[in-house]
Amino acid sequence: MALSLAIRAFELLLGFSLALQSLEYLRIIRLDKVNDWAILRNEIPDRPRWVRPLLDRLLAPRAYRVLIALRLALALGLMSGGLGLSGALMLFGMALVLLLRWRGAFNGGSDFMTLVGLTGLLIAHTVGAFTTPELGWRAGLWYVTLQSITSYFVSGWVKLLHPSWRTGRALPQFLDTGIHGPLVTNSVFRRPGVARAVSWSFTVWEGLMPLALLDPRLAMVLCAVAGGFHFLVFRFFGLNRFFWAWMASFPAIVWCAGNRLW
Repeated sequence: MALSLAIRAFELLLGFSLALQSLEYLRIIRLDKVNDWAILRNEIPDRPRWVRPLLDRLLAPRAYRVLIALRLALALGLMSGGLGLSGALMLFGMALVLLLRWRGAFNGGSDFMTLVGLTGLLIAHTVGAFTTPELGWRAGLWYVTLQSITSYFVSGWVKLLHPSWRTGRALPQFLDTGIHGPLVTNSVFRRPGVARAVSWSFTVWEGLMPLALLDPRLAMVLCAVAGGFHFLVFRFFGLNRFFWAWMASFPAIVWCAGNRLW
């Protein structure tokens, strides 16, 4: 994969993921009656003294809407390919503010991967500003790749260490917590053989994800499996953020597979 193509695909997917998240943030304002900033601000340390006043200005209801609307505009700018260092800095800073707003994370792992993507974007533009754009993007894409592959690898080994995943017992228990309620009694995933096969399939795939760096074709296959996995997560749990946050890392993985560090 050419570097220019990898950059464009990365920008499009990350920008779309950020735009989708921003629309969700705007939507939830009218639905969320629990996470009030006036209450959450008390959890922010009062040292240094300027932190709370600054966050009050950024996260007051009207300012918060403006912040998210600006984030949406920057996401669209990223998709268009017209975002530079200042835009990358603003998106990264907004991500940190939102982590404070939602006590660390709004949607778990997807927020982590979004921050990984934004960090890679910031690295690309920062390094590029002092050296060359090509070197900057090489550094940014490699950062995203190593973080993404590591997340899969660790997840696979964690499953391997748990007997409930090795036997398949954990899978139906996990799926029972989905948005559509517990699995039906005769669900295929309640069959021990099927549950064991599915559990081992995903465990082995995640554990072998570092092999994606050996060849671009192998990287595309493993990323395709990853896409299927994240789509199933979306199907059962409604976590569309997970799907797009990890999809944004796939162009980086495929490109790095054909452009090794060693």
